[in-house]
Amino acid sequence: MNKIIITIFLIHVSVFANAQYQTKPNEKGKDYYINPIFAGDYADPSILRDGDTYYMVHSSFEYYPGLLIWQSKDLINWEPVTHALHKNIGNVWAPDLVKYKDKFYIYFPANGTNYVVSADSINGKWSEPIDLKTGGIDPGHITDENGKRYLFFSSGSFIPLADDGLSVAGESKHTYDGWKIPRQWSIECFCMEGPKLVKRGDYYYLTVAEGGTGGPATGHMVISARSKSLFGPWENSPYNPIIRTTKESERWKSKGHGTLFEDSKGNWWMIFHAYEKDFYNKGRQTLLLPVEWTKDGWYKIPDGITEDKPIKKPNLPASKSSFTLNDSFEGKSLKPQWEFFGGADSNRFELGNNSLSINGKGDYVGSSSPLLCIPLDHSYNAEVELLIEGKATGGLVLFYNSGAFSGILANNGNILANLHGWQFETEKNVIEKHVFLRLKNVNNTVDMYYSTDGDKWNKIENSLEVSGMHHNVLSGFLSLRIGLTAMGEGKVTFKNFKYHPIN
Repeated sequence: MNKIIITIFLIHVSVFANAQYQTKPNEKGKDYYINPIFAGDYADPSILRDGDTYYMVHSSFEYYPGLLIWQSKDLINWEPVTHALHKNIGNVWAPDLVKYKDKFYIYFPANGTNYVVSADSINGKWSEPIDLKTGGIDPGHITDENGKRYLFFSSGSFIPLADDGLSVAGESKHTYDGWKIPRQWSIECFCMEGPKLVKRGDYYYLTVAEGGTGGPATGHMVISARSKSLFGPWENSPYNPIIRTTKESERWKSKGHGTLFEDSKGNWWMIFHAYEKDFYNKGRQTLLLPVEWTKDGWYKIPDGITEDKPIKKPNLPASKSSFTLNDSFEGKSLKPQWEFFGGADSNRFELGNNSLSINGKGDYVGSSSPLLCIPLDHSYNAEVELLIEGKATGGLVLFYNSGAFSGILANNGNILANLHGWQFETEKNVIEKHVFLRLKNVNNTVDMYYSTDGDKWNKIENSLEVSGMHHNVLSGFLSLRIGLTAMGEGKVTFKNFKYHPIN
C-alpha cells in the first residue's frame, strides 16, 4: 500500500512540475495562470491600460517592422494589433507606450538618440519616427499634477517635453542615484535602466532595473523609490529589491525591468522580463506578478507568491487569443508575427495565391535578411514548402544574428546543411526546384528533414545543438528565431508554414 501511495505522489509531482515548465500562459484550473504570459523573446515590456483594455509593446531590436503592439482584456491572453514602426532607424530598445489626452505615443531609444511615434488610434496609422535629439536610453514618460510632461532616462535624469510630446522643452536634470547594490552580490554592473513612473496618492513611484540585463542570473533586479516631487529627493523602498533571482536553481533568471500598473478593478500588478533556465536562447520572456501595498505606502510582491508557481488570475473579463504561428500566406499582407532582420524592404517580397515570394539577397544566411518569427515552445516542429527559381538558395533556419545561425537549405537540386555557419551539400541531386523542409527542435537538439511530397520525410545525417545561441555567449540581447531565408540570384516562394508544439 505504501508503494502505491508513493507512486501516486511521484506522478502528481511530475505532472505539476511539467505544468510549471510549459512556455505559454497555460492555466492550472480555470482560476489560475502560469508564467510567462509572453513565451519567447518579449523583452522590456511596457504596458498601457485604456479603459478595460490593456496594450503592450516590447523591444524590437533589429527586427522590422518593429514595435508590435498587443492587446488583452484579461492580462493573460493577448492578440497582436499592429506594428508602430516601419522605417529602419537601427536597434530599438526599451519602449514606453503611453496615452496622453486622446493620443497614443511610443517613446524609444535607437541609434544613439531617442524617438517618438504617435497615433490617434492604437490601430494606427502610426506616424513616422520623430528624433527628439536627446541622449539617454529607456525613456519613461510621466505627467505631473499640472499636466506637464517629462521623460526619465536610465541615468536618473529627466527632461521636460513640449505639450504635444513631440519635442523636448528644456535641459536634462539629474534627480535619482539608484539603490546601492551590496558589493558581495554577483552582478554584471550597476547599470540602472528602464525607469517607469506612476502616481499614487501623494507620491510618485519610480521603478528601475539594476544589476545588468545579462551576465550572472542574480544580477538583474527590480528597484523602487518614491518622492512627493518628480524633482526629488527620492526615498528608496525598504523592500528593495522588489524582484530578484537569488539562487542559480531558480527557473527564472535575471529578473528585472519591471513596470507597476493598476488594473480596471483597482488591483496592482507588475510585468517584467526574465531568462528561463536551460532556455536562454528564447530571449527574455514577459512575466506577470500581483503587487500589494503596505500600510506605510510601499509596494511589494505578496509573501508566498513566486513566478514559477500557479497564480490566481486577475479578476477581469476573460478573453481568448486566436494567435498562431501557422501561416498559409493568404491575403496581401504579412501576418504580424513575421519580421525581417535588419529592415523590411517591401519591394523584395510579394504575397499572392497563398504563397510568399522573396527575392534572393546576399550570398549566405547572415547577409540574406531572413524573415523571422518567435517560437513559443521548448520543443516544436516547423516546416514549410519551397519553390526555387534561378540560382537562388532557400531554407528554413534558426537565426540569432548575422554571424550566428544554422538550418537546412535547398537549391534547384540539392539539400544543404548549415551547421553554425559551416555550409555544405548533404544530399545531392534529390530534388527538382521544389522541396518541403522541416526542423524538429526537442529541448535544443534539432534534427532536420526534407521531403519531395510533404508526406514522406527524410532525415539528413546532420543535427544541431543550439542551447548556447544566446546573449551571454553571442551578446546583442537577441533570441534564436525561426527563419525563412532566400539568398543568391533568383527567387524563393514559400507555402504553408506550419508550427506544432511537441509536448
